[in-house]
Amino acid sequence: QVQLVESGGGLVQAGGSLRLSCAASGRTFSNYAMGWFRQAPGKERVFVATISGSGLSTLYADSVKGRFTISRDNAKSTVYLLMNSLQPEDTAVYYCAAKGGSLSRYERLYVYWGQGTQVTVSS
Repeated sequence: QVQLVESGGGLVQAGGSLRLSCAASGRTFSNYAMGWFRQAPGKERVFVATISGSGLSTLYADSVKGRFTISRDNAKSTVYLLMNSLQPEDTAVYYCAAKGGSLSRYERLYVYWGQGTQVTVSS
């Protein structure tokens, strides 16, 4: 079992930045690929970014490529999502998730999920 707790969400103006954190506990963190997903009001949850267990490989959704950066610190069992140049369309609840094996953009492959953290971007 892996427990995930997100933090770092909040209200920010368009063009601003936020860094989300997701702290994991329960199993060997480096054995898990980690992903960030988001769900806007009235919409389905969608993929944002993913990182391999080693941290050497990453993938991003086209909508955030060049603005968001996923990283991890295996010594701290924490994955981060640095979000720059935020826009109102980035407003959503952001979830981190964990899966064994390689990184993936597919939500259905993730086994463990956090409770989510709200990000609101004002125009």
